[in-house]
Amino acid sequence: MPQETPRPPGVILQRDGKTFAARITPPSGKLSARDLEKMAELVRAYDVPEVKLTSGQRIGFYGLSRENIHRLCDAMPFRTGGHYVQACPGTKWCKFGQQDAMGLAQILEEKYGSLPTPAKIKLGISGCTFSCAESRLRDIGFIGTPKGWRMFVGGNSGMKPRIADELAKELSTQKALELCQKFLDFYCETAPAKKRTSRFVEKIGIQTIKEKLGL
Repeated sequence: MPQETPRPPGVILQRDGKTFAARITPPSGKLSARDLEKMAELVRAYDVPEVKLTSGQRIGFYGLSRENIHRLCDAMPFRTGGHYVQACPGTKWCKFGQQDAMGLAQILEEKYGSLPTPAKIKLGISGCTFSCAESRLRDIGFIGTPKGWRMFVGGNSGMKPRIADELAKELSTQKALELCQKFLDFYCETAPAKKRTSRFVEKIGIQTIKEKLGL
């Protein structure tokens, strides 16, 4: 019996047990005219039954055969699977923005989008305290203020929701990136497989994590 071809990252078997969905990840949800044209071409080429925006600024393609889901993913201009980085428009467009959410999100996407971690990671980057990117409900969240970034860890909006704990505040973008790296290093070295940051932070405690990170 021939061996089944592994599914591409991020591809999920659907309710009918026969078809598949893929979620592709434009960086922070940004799309160019060419990106939209390319995706429209692929939707037509593979007769995709349904396309839907996800809550995490991804685009879901639903109801494809195993053969077509492979072809679709191979032809996509963006990656499938991995972590997602959700961001608001920040200071680039929004009159309320206090920090460059899109700029920080782009760096985080490039550094951590495909990083191996004990469990999936969701990042939310908000340019102001309205927190439109749901930063307090993400594994790692940043919120912009006039004095810099506030960083939160251990949030989750799943079946057992948890509001993230504040790890630090008044961070420059460089300091925010450095602290994000330190937290991820600690999480990857310490957390068991499949344990999300919400349960990891809940168990260890934010004060202990601060001490471990030298805060």
